[in-house]
Amino acid sequence: MLPSGEKPSPFKAETPPAPGLGSDVAVSLRMLVLIRWVAVIGQGAALLVAHYALGFALPLEAALGVVAVSALLNVVAWLSNRAAARLGNREAAIYLAFDTLQLGVLLFLTGGLQNPFAMLMLVPVTVSATILNRRTVAGLSALTVAAITALALAHLPLPARPGSMIEPAPIYVLGMWVALVSSSLFITGYNWFVAEEARRMRDAYAATQLALAREQRVAAVGALAAAAAHQLGSPLATIAVVAKELVRDLPKNSPIAEDAQLLLSQSERCRTILAELGRAREGEAMPFNRVPFSAIVQSAGEPHLRAGMRIVHDTVAGRDPAGGAIAEPPVPRTPEIVHGLGNLIGNAIEFAGSEVTVTTSWSEDTVAVDIVDDGPGFPPTMLGRIGEPYVSVRAGNGAHMGLGIFIAQSLLERTGARLSFANNPDSGAHVVVEWRRTQLEGDERKAETATAAMAVAAK
Repeated sequence: MLPSGEKPSPFKAETPPAPGLGSDVAVSLRMLVLIRWVAVIGQGAALLVAHYALGFALPLEAALGVVAVSALLNVVAWLSNRAAARLGNREAAIYLAFDTLQLGVLLFLTGGLQNPFAMLMLVPVTVSATILNRRTVAGLSALTVAAITALALAHLPLPARPGSMIEPAPIYVLGMWVALVSSSLFITGYNWFVAEEARRMRDAYAATQLALAREQRVAAVGALAAAAAHQLGSPLATIAVVAKELVRDLPKNSPIAEDAQLLLSQSERCRTILAELGRAREGEAMPFNRVPFSAIVQSAGEPHLRAGMRIVHDTVAGRDPAGGAIAEPPVPRTPEIVHGLGNLIGNAIEFAGSEVTVTTSWSEDTVAVDIVDDGPGFPPTMLGRIGEPYVSVRAGNGAHMGLGIFIAQSLLERTGARLSFANNPDSGAHVVVEWRRTQLEGDERKAETATAAMAVAAK
């Protein structure tokens, strides 16, 4: 099996694009404004305490002017009624780049990297790593490293009390530069990968919900058709009775006799169509019908069959203590099972050489489906990552996005299934989907309850 999402079927059009360099995001301006207010208050408080409480000689007017510029921009953003706006990558990058430069200028006035508050240079780029895309974060990281380097080479003296001077050794400044640059790259990279993984999982789960919603809509159409057939039966019967009366009472040479006969024949035709539709939906497509599990497995794979490919279905029944065959469990035709198994079988067909074998087995305790193909199998190095979103694990996968197995696994696990992936000793992939029998029977009892509730509501 192979991650798909790549086939032009079930959910390709609805799947969100994979995260990448060009993906855009929306960042809350309100959040950035709040972060800047925290920085402005902290910077102003630190300057005033250092100058008035500790007696350090600071270029206070220039430093407070730099802080005031940042505060002024925040006020302008607030008063422009954009506090609730969403910023794209470019706008958010400009916003955070200003914060980096503003802090760099403030540090230039207060000792450069000799100032212990130089570690705050990491804040804007760290924030960017959690909300922006890779290219934007890389640009802000480069700006941060450039600003740190400039501060190591040029800055005003570190403020001190009158009559004293603090001059750290050059090796200390070099150590600060190395620490800040390495921390900037490491923390930014770590935060970006963690945030990106969260975004990938969010998008993949969204795709799963879309696929499941689509299957549920299809199932709901079947129930709706059966209900419509039942509800329309009475008015059509009334129309047929009236039409018969008209045909019987009108003279044969009446100008509307032919129209009355046509009305009668068409009403009978409508009743026949609705009766057939109701019977078909009742016996085949009602989502809560109990059907043999092997029939569900077989029907799930049929839509994916293509020319030159063969699906071999097999069933293996367990034995009870007396040696008799255990009855096959009848289960509800739920969208999760149909779509999940169909996607796994379709993926196997996509990469099989000529044949896919699907074996349905059951015992007193478990129900399982084994899907085996004669294709190239999984790369051994990727076996541990199968099922992760946006990980495509088959050779020659082209533009596959790697969502197929993730969606199938998510849907099947909702029904209580456990999935395992392996390679056959000879060739090909082997996927096992297993349930506890009591879980499927529990779903069946829920289905029976829902069917009874629908029947009561119809009455």
